[in-house]
Amino acid sequence: MSQAITPELRQWILAQVAAGHGPEAVLKAMTGAGWQEDVALTALETTLSQHLASHGGAQAQAEAQVQLRVQTLAQASRSANQTPATATTARPPVPDPDLSGSVNLLDLGDRQVPVLLSLANPRVVLLGGFLSDDECDGLIAAARPRMARSLTVENQTGGEAVNEARTSHGMFFQRGESDLVTRIEARIARLVRWPIENGEGMQVLNYQPGAEYKPHYDYFDPAQPGSATILKRGGQRVGTLVMYLNNPERGGGTTFPDVGLEVAPQRGNAVFFGYDRPHPDTRSLHGGAPVQAGEKWVATKWLREREFV
Repeated sequence: MSQAITPELRQWILAQVAAGHGPEAVLKAMTGAGWQEDVALTALETTLSQHLASHGGAQAQAEAQVQLRVQTLAQASRSANQTPATATTARPPVPDPDLSGSVNLLDLGDRQVPVLLSLANPRVVLLGGFLSDDECDGLIAAARPRMARSLTVENQTGGEAVNEARTSHGMFFQRGESDLVTRIEARIARLVRWPIENGEGMQVLNYQPGAEYKPHYDYFDPAQPGSATILKRGGQRVGTLVMYLNNPERGGGTTFPDVGLEVAPQRGNAVFFGYDRPHPDTRSLHGGAPVQAGEKWVATKWLREREFV
């Protein structure tokens, strides 16, 4: 007989998390009570995901960390049950700068860009002087009249909505809508060796004092009902480039909590990070730390598997 994930089970899981029990202990209790491990893991993942989608605040943040631990447990369990052939299957190509030979300077055609930092896992590359001062000023000037409260993807529907986790203002350029945008998009494509048409429109964001973007993933969760609609436009996101357009007085760094890394926002610099599959084991969890003084301007480019339409 198959085991059903009932409302009562979901309520029990949430009660255990609220009481401070870690996911390992909850999983052990469930399997000890006769639940199949795969069913128990699915129940943990879906219960916390659905609960987080409708709740905010400090409790939700704590539950988000628990959910990440659950997802890591699930991945480990599923990997252990893979056949050798499945486990060694080559992954499809993804955008990535060519740093072979430990190069310190990348030739991007119209600009020589120094490599300041490179991590393999997560895949993070920090670049100096990716944009000129004039390009930074030009993007801000073009974006300023079109700014509105930033939205996040609504996982349940595939639409967009205001989310308290993201308190910036922003706008999107159409791909190739101006000479400036076209030039930067071509530079990005050369940097990550990825087709221009596989990129979403560039987004410019402005963070005022206190504004932030809490840690999150840029890929679309395949388990969420709205993801199927989103993926029709170009498949999964597989890489992100954040370009810093000014120097905040204090705060506003790009954080990678899984590895304790924070990239300071320096005008003209850019940070690329890739994720070859939509799962926390890519360690691509990242956020925009609160701006403590001044304001922060960034431009973000998301890269898809296929042509973005």
